[in-house]
Amino acid sequence: MAEVDQHEGEQDIEKKIEETRQRFKNEFLQDSTEKYDTRDLERLQTEDALVESYLSWRLYVVDDALKMIDESLQWRKEFGLNDLIESMVPKWMFETGAVYLHGYDKEGNKLFWFHVKLHVKDAKTALDKKKYVAFWLERYAKKEPGMPLTVVFDMTDSGLSNIDMDFVRYIINCFKVYYPKFLSKMIIVEMPWIMNAAWKIVKSWLGPEAISKLKFVPKSEALTYIGPEYLPPHLGGTDPFKYSYPPLPDDDFQTPIGDNGPIISEDDTESKEGELESRDALESSFNSEVVAKPKKVNFLEDSLRAEDNDKGDISIRTKGARKPVTTFKGTLLDVSPAEELSFGSGETEKKSLIILTNVTKNQVAFKVRTTAPEKYRVKPSSSCCEPGSSVDIVVSLHGGCQVSPQDRFLIMAAEMDNVGSPELAQFWKEVPKTKIIEHRCTSKCVHSCGFQCLPPSTQSLLWQWT
Repeated sequence: MAEVDQHEGEQDIEKKIEETRQRFKNEFLQDSTEKYDTRDLERLQTEDALVESYLSWRLYVVDDALKMIDESLQWRKEFGLNDLIESMVPKWMFETGAVYLHGYDKEGNKLFWFHVKLHVKDAKTALDKKKYVAFWLERYAKKEPGMPLTVVFDMTDSGLSNIDMDFVRYIINCFKVYYPKFLSKMIIVEMPWIMNAAWKIVKSWLGPEAISKLKFVPKSEALTYIGPEYLPPHLGGTDPFKYSYPPLPDDDFQTPIGDNGPIISEDDTESKEGELESRDALESSFNSEVVAKPKKVNFLEDSLRAEDNDKGDISIRTKGARKPVTTFKGTLLDVSPAEELSFGSGETEKKSLIILTNVTKNQVAFKVRTTAPEKYRVKPSSSCCEPGSSVDIVVSLHGGCQVSPQDRFLIMAAEMDNVGSPELAQFWKEVPKTKIIEHRCTSKCVHSCGFQCLPPSTQSLLWQWT
């Protein structure tokens, strides 16, 4: 019965999507199409997930969704978002460091930082500042389509001269109208008491659908939402990141760049080193565009190396694991499944299998990271594969944990050219980043079990080696 209800629900969504498209064509495109960019119109007709994002943000009320689409598409053309590039934004905007994307909150949402003390209200530069915000949002939307952002207004040392309510309203409109479902939460840190009245107005702008997303916190409570690794020292964190321009990194929105991914060892010193270097995996994980990517920040390997070195019977280890039915053909490894790891809802369906096949004439080292290490065990998470052979990797879901399409897995591979290569930990420290090949997969629940199962409109994902 649950499967029938889910199927009917999916059919209802598909009907809403088609109704929205048809009505938009009949009611908004009859008079003139010049107020929209034809590329946005094409996306509206071909991308179900885009239409559904407007519908779901407006609780599937088609009339409300249509108004939102109309306003959003007009804004996109006005700001020329499809053609907006870095050189079209005044250089001084980047140099201020007042706005940028960096790090993640504890739920894995990208952080969109606004350092309020660096903003001064000026009508002459208002349009440039709005275009600057649009640049960052569009940049993120292309790399992380459909994934939410957490906005952080860092109001440390700010005063009345830094508050620009028109600018704040514009930012809110970006999430309320222009980028549906993009706002995870809005955190206002260290707000001076004198600005209480102004932010009461902000609440009214957010509307009932987003009012719960507004969080006012002193800096002593910022750690409630953001881990210390992505929180600057003046807010109680340990993040050494310092925004700088130029250049503007293309891989991870100003996340610090290291030489290699994290190396997890048994001793505490190397474990700490691996934790800090885990950001590097994040940089490379954004190098290829994905239609719908999950959110977590740190690709942490399973720290239980003892389990990784388990030499027990493979048939016992893989018993009950879901076998992959698709394969991605890579330059070093063939990866099965190609896109998604399938898990069921029953207690006996908590395992999924990844099969790596070496298609080279040399040994290939590999590592597997997960965005949700608290939920999954990966065995082995780091090893090597002989020429022409295959390795079975068992991904186990912890008891009581739920599968989410937000969870993803990063498979890293590098060819070991020399016979008698050093230990894997040393190999990963020394291998050039340019020689590391990466592939990503997500997880999905294949039953109507109450988990966050993917709807058909978002199940089509694009995967590629970077």
